[in-house]
Amino acid sequence: MNKLIELKNVTKAFGEQVVLRGIDLDINENEFVTLLGPSGCGKTTLLRIIGGFIEPSDGEVFLGGKNILNVPAHKRPTNTVFQSYALFPHLDVYENVAFGLRIKKPERAQLKSRKKVELVELTEKIELKKIEQAKLNSSDSQFTDLETQIKELEAKKKEIIKTYRQRFRVLRKNREDNIHQKVMKYLKLVGLVGFEKRNVDKLSGGQQQRVAIARALINEPKVLLLDEPLAALDLKLRQEMQYELKDIQINSGITFIYVTHDQEEALTMSDKIVVMNDGEIQQVGTPEDIYNEPINKFVASFIGDSNLLEGIMKDDFLVSFDGVDYECLDSGFSKNEVVDIVIRPEDLDIVERGKGPINGVIDSVIFKGVHFEIDVKTPHRIYTIHTTDYEHEGKEVSISFFKEDLHVMEKW
Repeated sequence: MNKLIELKNVTKAFGEQVVLRGIDLDINENEFVTLLGPSGCGKTTLLRIIGGFIEPSDGEVFLGGKNILNVPAHKRPTNTVFQSYALFPHLDVYENVAFGLRIKKPERAQLKSRKKVELVELTEKIELKKIEQAKLNSSDSQFTDLETQIKELEAKKKEIIKTYRQRFRVLRKNREDNIHQKVMKYLKLVGLVGFEKRNVDKLSGGQQQRVAIARALINEPKVLLLDEPLAALDLKLRQEMQYELKDIQINSGITFIYVTHDQEEALTMSDKIVVMNDGEIQQVGTPEDIYNEPINKFVASFIGDSNLLEGIMKDDFLVSFDGVDYECLDSGFSKNEVVDIVIRPEDLDIVERGKGPINGVIDSVIFKGVHFEIDVKTPHRIYTIHTTDYEHEGKEVSISFFKEDLHVMEKW
């Protein structure tokens, strides 16, 4: 993939409060990147810096290899979809989507400029001829020649005005045809063909969001910035829109930068997840990397459910916790280094008492729809386990797992 955006040592402070601390990040073309983290971690501030809505206190922002810090927001090849869709209630769906094209009139402006230049040149020639003629006697043959030249120039001026009127009519028709084609293209992309004349106030939240996305995409920006656009939707609609957003991104071929604190959204849609906390990037990776190989305790606890333990890395591929040594797949730590360990709830199995390395008693059972969430109390801690098999509270059991289910992390 080709690199599209580069952030170098981007810092932002509001007074004494430092919101971003030396952010370095690369974003590629046609990539769906999610900035993920808790409220106040700096993800929206970073998005606004990319969009040009606020300036960083320090650092550089490159787009396509060019530093864009001095480029105002309206001149950057970006567009933004906010949590509030900001649709125009007095316009129907078609005109809301077409709005961005209607306010852009570069061809008409160029045509008006050319017309003005040509008419000014002709008017000056006519005035010069008239000044020259005024110095002559009307019986002079040169006077008659100038009279003929002036009439020819004035006729040419009328012809230019007529020609440009025709050009403007053609331009207006072609422009309307082009607008119609593009509006219908993006309404089709977001699944709203047939809603063109619908009042936006009569649409559902998900439909309004699609209109906002189509309006943002129609100017074909290189980057679409999305600031928690699904937050106002109900759970089922939000889940449906996650898949639709990813499809829209793939089909449009535009880079999406998406801000959310919802881990499910990030895991479902992203090519790359940027996990942030306290103004710093904690980890950058694919959803699989972030979930299966969290770099530290914060990432492990923020992404998905986790059983987090403290242990000792006795040697390569050997970790100890709760006084017992276990084989693992991790290496490269110092001998007897204190580490954090994560075990995902779905990687633990409940087995008959004595058939697993850890013994305990089932403390609680909660039905979650697709699985049961079972807490097993052991002498050292409570383990959370996700399973499709029901077990009753108070039952004595053992917990088993494989060495690949243990993920060892440095302590931060």
